[in-house]
Amino acid sequence: MTNQLLEKAILDDLLLACNKLFNFQLIDIEPIHRGWLNLKWKVITDEGVFLLKQYNRNRLKKYSIEELSKVFSYQNQLHAEGVRCPKIQSFQEQLFLESDQGERFILMEFCDGSLVKPGKLTEQQMYDFGKETALMHKLLNDGRLVRKTHPEFQAPTINNRLAYWESVCKDADSIGNLELQSLAEKQYNATRSLPLHELHLHDTGWAHRDLWVDNVLFDRNDVSAILDFDRMKYDYPQLDVGRAVLSGALDGNDLNTSVAISFIEGYRYYQPIPSMYLTNALRLLWYMESTWWIDPRLEYKTGPPKRFKEEMVWLADHLPYLHEILEHH
Repeated sequence: MTNQLLEKAILDDLLLACNKLFNFQLIDIEPIHRGWLNLKWKVITDEGVFLLKQYNRNRLKKYSIEELSKVFSYQNQLHAEGVRCPKIQSFQEQLFLESDQGERFILMEFCDGSLVKPGKLTEQQMYDFGKETALMHKLLNDGRLVRKTHPEFQAPTINNRLAYWESVCKDADSIGNLELQSLAEKQYNATRSLPLHELHLHDTGWAHRDLWVDNVLFDRNDVSAILDFDRMKYDYPQLDVGRAVLSGALDGNDLNTSVAISFIEGYRYYQPIPSMYLTNALRLLWYMESTWWIDPRLEYKTGPPKRFKEEMVWLADHLPYLHEILEHH
C-alpha cells in the first residue's frame, strides 16, 4: 500500500472513531504537513474546528501511553489556567483515544496563528514567548504535580563526555569522515572548558522539553499557542529557556542578543531568575543535545537536524564567551 493510500485508510478510520465518540458532522478537512511521522489534519465540523493528530505506531513505541495520557491532562490543566495551548477533547474522561483499527489519536481545538522561521523572532515576540513560558513553568511546578527523584537528563561527568567525543573522533577517522571528525573535536574542546558545577543541576522541575519555534504559533507580536507537549517530563525548566532562546534568536552565525534578552525580560514577569541564568541554560542545553545532533547516523541536508547541528556548533564555538555575550548586554 502506498503512503497516500495508507494515510487515507488511517484518516477514514479516525473519522469513523470521531463520529462515534463525538457525534459531529464533518464539513471539511485539510491535511497539515508538519512534524515527523505523526499525521495531522485540520477538521472543520458542525461542532467547531479541531486538529486531529494520529500517533505513528513505530514512533509511539518510544513513549509510554500512560505517561502521554498524564501529559495530555497536564496540558488541559494549563489551558484551563490561562496558558495559551490547545484544549484536548475527552470522551468519558479519556484524552488519548483509540480507533477500531488500533490507531492512537487525540482531538484538540485548532489554534490560529503563524509559525516564525528559526532566528527570526522580534523582541516583542520573544518577550511574550518568555512570559508565556514562565507562566507555564510556574503552574507546572506549583506543587500539585509530583516532584521526581531524578530529572530526565542525567548529566554525565566531564570525563565520560570527553571519552564519548574521543570515540566519535576515532570512528570518524576510521571511515574518513573529516567533517564529522572536525565537529567532534570541536565538541571535545568545548567540553573541556565547561564549568559543569555552575549549571544549577539542583534546579529541577516539569518542563515542555521541545520548546522551539516549530512548536509555537504567533499572532503578530503575541504567542497564540504553545504546541506539542508530547515530550514533557520532569527535568530542568532552564532547558526550555535555552531551547526557546536559541531557536528564536540565533540567525545563521549571529545571536541577536536584544531578542535573547527580551525572552528573559518576559520570563521574569512570572519567575525570578538568578544571575547567569540564560548563560547556564544554553550551556546545559548544549551539554544535553550535542550528542543528539552531532551524530554519524544523521543526515544534515535540510530541516530540523541541520538547524540543530548548526546550533550545537555555534554553542561549542561560543561556550567560553556566553557570559560576556549575554550577561553584559
